[in-house]
Amino acid sequence: MALPAVGGAGIAVKSATEDLRLQPEELEEPPLPQVTEILDVNGKKFAQFYYENRESVSLDQVAPIMQQAIIAIEDFRFYEHGAIDLEGTLRALVKNLTSGGITEGGSSITQQYVKQVLVNAAENKEDQDAAVEASLTRKLNELRHAMAIEQKYTKDQILERYLNIAYFGAGAHGIQAASKRFFDKPASKLELHEAATLAAAVQNPSSTDPNVSKAQRKRLQDRRNLVLDRMAELKKISKEEAEAAKKRKLGWKDTEMPGGCEQSKYAYFCMYTRYEILNNRQFGKTPEERERRLVRGGLTIKTTLDPKMQKAAEKAIRKYAYPSDKPVVSEAMIVPGTGEIRAMAASRTYGNKGKKNEMGYNVVADEAHGGAIGFQTGSTAKVYTLVAALEKGMKLSDGFSSGNVYYAPSASAFRDCKNNLVGIPGHPVRNSSEGGGGFQNLQTGTWNSVNTFFMQLQQRVGLCDTVKTAEKLGMKRANGEKLEQVETFTLGVNESDPVTVANSYATIAARGKYCEPMAITEIRERDGKTKTYKPKCKEVLDPEVADAANHILSGVFTKGTMRDKGNIGRDAAGKTGTTDDYTAAWFAGYTPDLAAAVSIGDTRGAFTHDLTNVTIGGTSYTHMYGSSIAGPVWVESMRAALAGTRATSFVPVNMARFGGCASSCAPKPVKKEPRNGGDGDIDTGGGDGDGGDADSQGENGADRRFDRNFGDERPITPVE
Repeated sequence: MALPAVGGAGIAVKSATEDLRLQPEELEEPPLPQVTEILDVNGKKFAQFYYENRESVSLDQVAPIMQQAIIAIEDFRFYEHGAIDLEGTLRALVKNLTSGGITEGGSSITQQYVKQVLVNAAENKEDQDAAVEASLTRKLNELRHAMAIEQKYTKDQILERYLNIAYFGAGAHGIQAASKRFFDKPASKLELHEAATLAAAVQNPSSTDPNVSKAQRKRLQDRRNLVLDRMAELKKISKEEAEAAKKRKLGWKDTEMPGGCEQSKYAYFCMYTRYEILNNRQFGKTPEERERRLVRGGLTIKTTLDPKMQKAAEKAIRKYAYPSDKPVVSEAMIVPGTGEIRAMAASRTYGNKGKKNEMGYNVVADEAHGGAIGFQTGSTAKVYTLVAALEKGMKLSDGFSSGNVYYAPSASAFRDCKNNLVGIPGHPVRNSSEGGGGFQNLQTGTWNSVNTFFMQLQQRVGLCDTVKTAEKLGMKRANGEKLEQVETFTLGVNESDPVTVANSYATIAARGKYCEPMAITEIRERDGKTKTYKPKCKEVLDPEVADAANHILSGVFTKGTMRDKGNIGRDAAGKTGTTDDYTAAWFAGYTPDLAAAVSIGDTRGAFTHDLTNVTIGGTSYTHMYGSSIAGPVWVESMRAALAGTRATSFVPVNMARFGGCASSCAPKPVKKEPRNGGDGDIDTGGGDGDGGDADSQGENGADRRFDRNFGDERPITPVE
């Protein structure tokens, strides 16, 4: 090996091969990390994930001038020598041995490819260091692998692999990513001065990274000019072409290559999709394996996101709330009968910049999908009691005489599903205003959201059956824990998220067909293999029970708490939800074709930062009701989301089954004695009543779970 590289080259190679046993050694080549793309329903990319920003291309997709530039500066005899470049490698080895260290590279493109493969295959820092350590052992192993690579591939194939694995700086791995990052164009369109720049960047990308500083860009330009001189010297270009190219500016475009959800156009949906992959064992046995597949696998993930509906939700939210507001308005839209999530939007931007009031988690979803604990759902939970009552055979006109205050008659009035007594006889549940007494049936009690009526209804239906109804419709707490089974369950003590609430309502819209929320419809592997995903659904409710619920909840828009908030021009049903002490506000509703839920709350703490005397979207609110912002956002977003689509009607209620009343009919009118000779009037046993809302006991009760009582606003009284 100490023999001169020139003149005795043949003898030197023979000696090195025999003494050092340089035999080809197979190199394991794991797939290169590739960018994973997330697509909407129209096939348009809205997010991407990557460990390394790389987009592999074939050699014919790389401009010939780029191929010439990289060969000229890195290995000009590439197409002439084998695995070992006698004039380069031996000269470098002799110099390194006589100098006592590694002072010269001399690596061929094949050897450089081998080194990059070993670096990419390293799973820890120790393996990475070993792949680039300055030692003769590492160099010899590299040569053995290079010999095997030369036997395995043609020169063009080796060059293609090298161009796809090489790092060019600025976070760009591979020639295609580098071309887009540096010059905002594909590698096939590179010009001479650009090709020379990228060829220059390969040698020491950390010192010539144009993204770092002007000094780095100056070093890159100087190195580019050396490449141009070398190309002219090798007669790949003329001296005139080289001089003309050297006069060109560097041309650094600094084209951002967004990665992760923070830089996605639809960040909250992106987060949901990401967690769908990370949480699902069908995408990998361990979380680490699933994460690796997501950021390295080069997957193409098609989702259920509809940009039209997404924009409808965003526009409606922006009309009523500002990104700078501390309270956040969020909305999810879901297709009944499939569970496909069409939109996830919020008034605050996703990110970690507190000064910009960004959100650091997915406020639209549950904890399992990047969210947090959610907000208490208020009177939207009354729907589950209503459905349970209809399942038990109650009719539209069945009801009770409800007072202004409700007390559980005994602890046994409410039993959870373990048969524990959870009633609190001394705890008052009040409506939101004076009045509210008189007879209420399933319809009027729902339209006016009367707290005392629903407490009586839950008592009759049974707490456990009400909870089971909510669960089978898909209701759960945002933190993943089981629903709290307390006396005031029907008034919405459980915290949840818009996706979950919208999906539970979608089950009723689909006539009792529950479907798991769904964000991913197809995943295509880098090799083209594709797997499609179908909705996971089951029948959980008698369709005629759902029809009756639809009939009652439709009246919320015409006779109840939303009657002065507009309509969407088609059959719709829903329920407002305002929490005790105005800590949160909701509206959840649906048509036969689309369901949505809108929530409002302050993520700093709903009880310490309630929605009283608050300004949102430039408008001041003394008290925030479900119909103040959430209801109007729902109406406007749904109207825009469904614009241009055929309206579908609800199936009419079976009046033979649900019409009239059974055993809980309204009291018969009593004719009063006439006064002063008048004709008298008829007392029907009480007015329609006003909506139920805040429990006046506030936070002074014995247990917050029991003191959080909910209802909704008076249907006629203005709130602004």
